[in-house]
Amino acid sequence: MKKSKHLIIHVDDAGLCHSENRATMEALKKGIVNSCSIMVNCPWFYEMAEFARENPFYDYGIHLTLTCEWENYKFGPVLPVSEVPSLVDDNGYFFRNRDLLCKNAIVSEVKKELIAQIERGLKHGINPSHLDSHMYSLGAREDLFEVYKDLGKKFKIPVLLNRELMEMVGLNYGENINKEDFIIDKAHYGTFHYFEKGKLANYYTSVFDSLVEGVNIILIHPAFDDAEMKAITINHPNFGSEWRQIDFDYFTSQECRSILDERNITLINWKDLSK
Repeated sequence: MKKSKHLIIHVDDAGLCHSENRATMEALKKGIVNSCSIMVNCPWFYEMAEFARENPFYDYGIHLTLTCEWENYKFGPVLPVSEVPSLVDDNGYFFRNRDLLCKNAIVSEVKKELIAQIERGLKHGINPSHLDSHMYSLGAREDLFEVYKDLGKKFKIPVLLNRELMEMVGLNYGENINKEDFIIDKAHYGTFHYFEKGKLANYYTSVFDSLVEGVNIILIHPAFDDAEMKAITINHPNFGSEWRQIDFDYFTSQECRSILDERNITLINWKDLSK
């Protein structure tokens, strides 16, 4: 893998809602997007789990979730709130951001909840190829990051470890990565700067010219700019409904496919990494 450029085009947040699920399913069927991860504690998880059972040839991970960033759309742990009280606000929902999670979370409750999330995915027939972290919240503290890595060992599946994502959440890379850890060499993801300038699609095109040797991953969040998604992401243009429609449109387009073909980019997924 280190001798050439490989790329995973990966969808986060499957299971979040119906709009997200429909876009994820269609994107996988188009064949450019080749990996996704599923939020097992969200209201529309079951729909995505059914799709995964009926289409086991696609690549599915578990999107470990400890935060809920939306203003009016709320979700919390799969365990009873009484078992993980440090992970929720006064209304029993996950905290809105990493800072609040970092301030309140008790590590033993984090581990218990995340094991329950993985086991729920397994119970519903998902055979996860990897684990990753919603908002990379498991990088909020060093002890949470250790739980994250330990879960990969416990369930014998890789976890998404990457320098860019660790630095994004303020976690020191050198102090928290060991030589035996499997690292994704480069993570690419859009930022609000590109979105507000109307250049998000341009950014994605530029990624194809800036892949590094080894394993690259593009993290996207496709959904439709419909009434459901607009209501969920109200007052949250960062990864909002318009952003997610751009992700869907670009990564299901003939333009995207042509660029991949022209540059001879090799698409892989997490299953390939486990062979």
